[in-house]
This record gives sequence, structure tokens and C-alpha cells, in this order.
Amino acid sequence: MGKTTGFLEFTRELPAKKPIEERLKHFNEFIEPYSEEKLNQQSARCMNCGTPFCHHGCPLGNIIPEFNDAVYRKNWQEAYEILNATNNFPEFTGRICPAPCESACVLAINQPAVAIEEIEKHIIEIAFEKGFVKPRRPNVRSEKKVAIIGSGPAGLAVAAQLNYSGHTVTVFERDDAPGGLLRYGIPDFKLEKWVVDRRLKLLEEEGVIFKCNANVGVNIHINDLLREYHAVVLAGGSTSPRDLNIPGRELKGIHFAMQFLKQQNKRIAARDPFANSNIESNIFYEDILANGKNVVVIGGGDTGSDCVGTSNRQGAKSVTQFELLPKPPKNRTEFMPWPTYPMVLKTSTSHEEGVDRQWAIATKEFIGDQDGNLKSLRIVDLEWKISEDGKPAHFMEKAGSEREIPCELALFAMGFVHPQHEGMLNELDIEFDERGNVKATDKSYQTNISKIFTAGDMRRGQSLVVWAINEGRECASAVNAFLKTK
Repeated sequence: MGKTTGFLEFTRELPAKKPIEERLKHFNEFIEPYSEEKLNQQSARCMNCGTPFCHHGCPLGNIIPEFNDAVYRKNWQEAYEILNATNNFPEFTGRICPAPCESACVLAINQPAVAIEEIEKHIIEIAFEKGFVKPRRPNVRSEKKVAIIGSGPAGLAVAAQLNYSGHTVTVFERDDAPGGLLRYGIPDFKLEKWVVDRRLKLLEEEGVIFKCNANVGVNIHINDLLREYHAVVLAGGSTSPRDLNIPGRELKGIHFAMQFLKQQNKRIAARDPFANSNIESNIFYEDILANGKNVVVIGGGDTGSDCVGTSNRQGAKSVTQFELLPKPPKNRTEFMPWPTYPMVLKTSTSHEEGVDRQWAIATKEFIGDQDGNLKSLRIVDLEWKISEDGKPAHFMEKAGSEREIPCELALFAMGFVHPQHEGMLNELDIEFDERGNVKATDKSYQTNISKIFTAGDMRRGQSLVVWAINEGRECASAVNAFLKTK
């Protein structure tokens, strides 16, 4: 490495963030870039360890020590080329990935991990600034055409890779603009949409065709695509949210998290929040706003955190976040050995902005007023029994803990169960696995219909953006091999 003693001389430092009172006034990103000196110091912390487990931790297999070394030497072209070799969209993962590579960092055994995610983001932004990122147009086009259904990170990765291979790629997106989860699922304060548009423009310049307001199974017949294209890739994501069917569920003021987040993203983009609302059965023609309300977010994951940050920016009276499971530990336990990804307590930037986080809580009833509006929740504390492997096994309600709390807006952020079956998938008679995801083999990504493939959350279930990109790349290799045999 460029500085073999760097990990001894410097400790982990993350970039500065704008003050909370300032960032709550807008929906823009608020993390400042490193200074040139700080970026140099943070890349110098990479140790030249004998076996870089960060490769194992990253689903994409990013060549992390090598790009850290290039950053330390300020060779930005080399750093970009190393990163671009394994990651199609480092500007996305550098902003919204939970960085499993850092959990597997050898330095993290007894010191804070190398700031890999931030270094990755700086590499790609400097590469764009210096003009290293250029359209990669194939020299020769094959006569093969591929249709990709869904323009989220998996679909975009499939499109990029197959286009590089020379095939003609068309991406069908049922919403009014491409990007999927990146555009309408991630809040702008984590990922501003000019970042997404910049990459989409590049893909279009490379030859990828995007067709929006194209809801396959509704206004586009899947059989037409099967006749016109040599292969079809299903990359529509996992979009059926987990519900909470308890008394009072019909009251006004109870919504799925993605309804809430999608509307806000559309408002920021100056788009109609209700445009194409009928494409998803769980979207209603109703403004979902947190201003002046007691908001309760049910679910403790990243989507729940996004709801917290959005509610605070909309001017909520109070924000509370419930998690069914017990509070996780702050540090690794014997059941979370390095280099596995540890289930430890995470405090997001949205949590820093203000929220009452509560663990081991179950919601028993939604209570409404005489007009059918939600006014409060009946909740209860839980006592969890921990199994021998350190995981929560089962729970009991804690006697005497039942109580009522005020709530005018309840948001479900409890994850997704599987892709939408109604419409296209049922029409195709696609096989599902035991969890309701589209069934396909790990190596071929091929469904029970030979020319139809699948990738991302639609195949593996709800997961991370970095896993979706990995799935897209691997699926593209399988499709390319299939097309060559044809």
C-alpha cells in the first residue's frame, strides 16, 4: 500500500454533516465531501492485509485495497477503472449501501473500519468531475433484442451489461420515470435524483432504450414482448408490502411506507403525486402528510428510518418508531463473529434528527374518532426469549404494559413479502418459490419459461441495492450465454 503505517497514524473520520436544524429545512443531501487531505488519510488506513476480507463482505466483490491505494496516490483514473470493473453504479452504493464490506474489514477486528463507502463515493464523483466517465458504446451490435421489465438497480445493471455485450436492450418501466426504488423509494436527502438522472443519461447515450408508463400486463401485453424479443428479464422488485391486519385497520391515516415516501419524492420532482397511482393496488388518491401530526413508524429498518427523516422534514408534531424485536447490542457478541455482518444497533442520520425509538413493542389496535380518522394506537410491551444461538425466539406480552398513545399517522415499514403476483406474473404462469418470489436457479437466473429470466428482489426477495446490482450483473451473464446458444 502507499502508506504501510497509515492505519497506525490515522483513525476513522467520516465527512462533516450540515447541522440538524439546517438540513431539516430541505430534502437535499447534507453530507459534505472530504477535504483532499482527509481523503488521503482515510485511504491510507487500508492495511495491505494478507487476505482482504472486504472482498468477501462486498456482494459485488469490489477490489477495495487496490482502489484505496490508487486514491492514496491520487491516481484518480486508476481508482475509477478499478471501481468501475466491478460496480456499475458506485454513485448509488456510495450513498445508500450499508457497507457490509466495512463489517468484514480486517482493521475492524480491533479498530474502526476503513471508510470504504465514503471513499467509493469520492472516487466516482471525482471521476465524473474529471471527465473519466464516458459512454461505453459497443463496437458491434448483435441481432438479439432483450426486454427488461423494471428499471430499479437490478434492471439497470442487467441493461448496462447486456448493452455492453452488443445486444439491443429496452427497459420497460410502469412509472412515469425510470429508476424504480432509486427514484421513488429512497428520499432525496439520501440520494438526490440528479445523481440517478446523470446515470440514466449515460445509459441512453450508450444505446439503452427506456419506455416509461409501460405497465407490462396492463397496457403492454407480455405475449407481445415474448414474440418481439429474444429474451425477457423480470426485474420488477419485491413490491407487496407486509400488512398489519388488526382491529381498526380500515381507519383513515394508516398507510404503507412506500406510499408516503413515493408521494414526497414526486412532490420534490414537481411531478403529480397521484400520476399512475393505479399501477399499484396499495396506492390511494390521498395526500399523505405528517405536518402537525403524531407519527408512528411501525418497523425499525432503513425504510422506517427514511419515514422518520421525511416526517421530521414535513413538520411532524412527534415521531415514534416501533420495532417488534428487542433492542440489539451496540457491539458484536459471540454470536456475531467477525467477518460476518453483525446485527448491532444502528443510528441513522434520520434518527439523529429526532425520534423516540422503542423496541419490543406490538401494536394491538388502531383507535379512531367518530369521523373514522386514526387518533391513537393501543400497544403492549413484549418479553422475548433468546435462543441458544443468541437470536430472539418467541415472545410474550408483558402483563400490565398495555397502553394507548396518540397517533394521527401510522406508517407500515415492515418490509415486503414478495413481488406482485397479480397481472403479468400470473398471466405468464410463472413458478414461485416457497416465499412467493419468482423461482429461478442461482446460476442461470432462468425461470420455468426458457427465454424468461429474473433478477434482484423479484428473485431473491427484499434485499440491498448492492445485492440487486450483483444480481443484475450475474443475470446478464446468464442471458448473454443463452443468447449465444441461440
